[in-house]
Amino acid sequence: MELKGIHVPLVTPFAEDGSVALDALEKLAGALLDDGAAGLVALGTTGEPAVLSAGERRAVVEVCAAVCAARGALLTVGAGGPDTRATAEELAGLRDRVPGAAAALVTVPSFVRPGEAGTVAHFRALAAASSVPLVVYHIPYRTGQQLSGGTLLELAAVPGVVGVKYATGGLDEAVVELLARRPADFAVLAGEDAFLSPMLALGGAGGILASAHLATARYVELAAAWERGDAARARELGHRLAELATAAFAAPNPAVVKGVLHAQGRIPTPDVRLPLLPAGPAEVARALELASGLDQ
Repeated sequence: MELKGIHVPLVTPFAEDGSVALDALEKLAGALLDDGAAGLVALGTTGEPAVLSAGERRAVVEVCAAVCAARGALLTVGAGGPDTRATAEELAGLRDRVPGAAAALVTVPSFVRPGEAGTVAHFRALAAASSVPLVVYHIPYRTGQQLSGGTLLELAAVPGVVGVKYATGGLDEAVVELLARRPADFAVLAGEDAFLSPMLALGGAGGILASAHLATARYVELAAAWERGDAARARELGHRLAELATAAFAAPNPAVVKGVLHAQGRIPTPDVRLPLLPAGPAEVARALELASGLDQ
């Protein structure tokens, strides 16, 4: 599996009655892939999986799997939690539940802060049990667990761990070390939308980006520009996309993204489920303006 390019962590659209709008999800997923996304992430944080019922989560994954299969795209499924044993059981059965799943996106254990050695042991156990390859989701401002460059390289060497979604709030010494020394088949994916361009410039393989809902083709163009060495185009486009990304996170994710998608007529409501609240009109308007400007 070659894990590269732009992957979109899908929102979960809600209908007026509060149910999951599966038809809208299917159309949105197809449109994102048609615009050049390399794959989709179902049940990532942007999809609000914590507030979906088990039945809703199954339905979302089934829709995403069907759309990816029809277009030959990669499907990554968000999975797991801080309990190693329960997560291992979930991952062991993932391929049976979702035959089209190419990988699982698994967050570093949150809240318990197991330390770096405990984190590595956690992922060794998960990779040994999992029916699909794993992408580590490193987001310390949510998990409370920092990882050094050396620890990230340890994770990169674990059989069955194929990449990392790197979301530490910027670019730091650890990711520079990781990019310099990682195995050739280990993908470092940007998880901070505003920092995609510099991550690609340093050798990142792509990104998993919520704001790519709003300008998929432009994000794909940015990745292609860096890959072919067109630094002038990449810098110009990267700055504009960073501005869009900042606007897309002006309220807790995915409120602004949903607000823009609704304003564009792509999902039936801008609704999120509590404890999230909808984005304000000014926040949505600013992101919509920036997204529209990228087409000019």
